Amino acid sequence: MDKDMLFNKLVSFSASVHRVTYELTKDVKPESITQVQYKILENIAVSQPVTPSEINDCMQMSMPNTSRELSKLSEKNLIEKFSDSKDKRKQSIRLSSEGEVLMDKAFKSINSRFLERIQNMTNEDLEELERAMDILQNKLFYS
Repeated sequence: MDKDMLFNKLVSFSASVHRVTYELTKDVKPESITQVQYKILENIAVSQPVTPSEINDCMQMSMPNTSRELSKLSEKNLIEKFSDSKDKRKQSIRLSSEGEVLMDKAFKSINSRFLERIQNMTNEDLEELERAMDILQNKLFYS
């Protein structure tokens, strides 16, 4: 196996993932929040509860910027912060009920676009796609 060629395929695949993600998610963000705030909410929605440092790492932001954006989201009642029952110094974050509604609406729009994208696939294509995603998740994207 030529690992350099495999790496080049990874780079190309990653670029395609970013392009398709953009196409699926464009215009789903409400005007009341910034793109960075939307990405934070998206991260929280799929991984909640999360810590500020987990958001910081995932978003590749400085901790002061992460804290500022989380404060803004809290002021907009889109997230809730709570302390760990064992360690009161450790804070976690989850979506508030308003945040859940906002992200449910966004994910419904994304799902609709996804369904359009796969509408002409056969059942065999869909099964192959699911297997490929499972393999990528288990072999490459594991945490």
